Amino acid sequence: MSNSIPRTPHVLRHLFVACAIFGLATSAYATTLETITKNSSIRIGYANETPFAFTETDGRVTGESPEIAKVIFEKMGIKTVDGVLTEWGSLIPGLRAGRFDVIAAGMYITPERCKQVIFTDPQYQLPDALLTAKGNPKNLHSYEDIAKNPDVKLAIMAGTVNLKYARDSGVKDAQILQVPDTTAQLQAVRAGRADAAVGTQLTMKGLASKGGDKVEAVTEFKDDPSHTGYGALAFRPEDKDLRDAVNAELKKWLGSEEHLKTVAPFGFDKSNVTSKTAAELCAQ
Repeated sequence: MSNSIPRTPHVLRHLFVACAIFGLATSAYATTLETITKNSSIRIGYANETPFAFTETDGRVTGESPEIAKVIFEKMGIKTVDGVLTEWGSLIPGLRAGRFDVIAAGMYITPERCKQVIFTDPQYQLPDALLTAKGNPKNLHSYEDIAKNPDVKLAIMAGTVNLKYARDSGVKDAQILQVPDTTAQLQAVRAGRADAAVGTQLTMKGLASKGGDKVEAVTEFKDDPSHTGYGALAFRPEDKDLRDAVNAELKKWLGSEEHLKTVAPFGFDKSNVTSKTAAELCAQ
């Protein structure tokens, strides 16, 4: 007597349904790395912050971080890199919500961010600087200088680590003007709504060159050495395989002649290359 299941239409129908469900479940568990490799396409999230990531007048997405992302993903066989413009404070929520697959915006690695995303090892190291009215009339060279004068207003891009650094140094919330991007920082200083803006040295120099003779970058900025910024690409915690694949390519490439040539137009050079790791910086 046979123990096989009779192949009645009813049984076959259930088998087809079960197979379909299994197929859907299997595809649902395809990793981001598998999906972008299959589609040869990835979406990068960025905010307008020169020189890290920004939109050119012709609509092209460029900057230090997107250009690095383009090279690395090309080396991984991914041909299409699409940019998704987002306000800085929405980058991590946007990544976690699946609006894009990686943050390519020069985002600093901090212990707080490490709880929400996973980073590659850093692409660069950078100190901060101030943007002030020409001649630095309030003689500002540190967060402490700002904290000592309650009349001084400081423009800070929302969602950046500078907000914490300023508060930790005694700058009151009433002195802080939070703005969405670096263009707004420049406008606030030029219009006198802020006495200074703070950000990376390269960003403040870039704003000073755009701002004409009304503003200047104050690079003699006394700051805690631990505030040196280390920028990297960021991924969802569940995309460790994607992060690791990107990290392996970066490790072979960073510091090379091709890398330095890629980032030179944005003001970066060999002095910005660092041997720090994401693990070290997340553990601080």
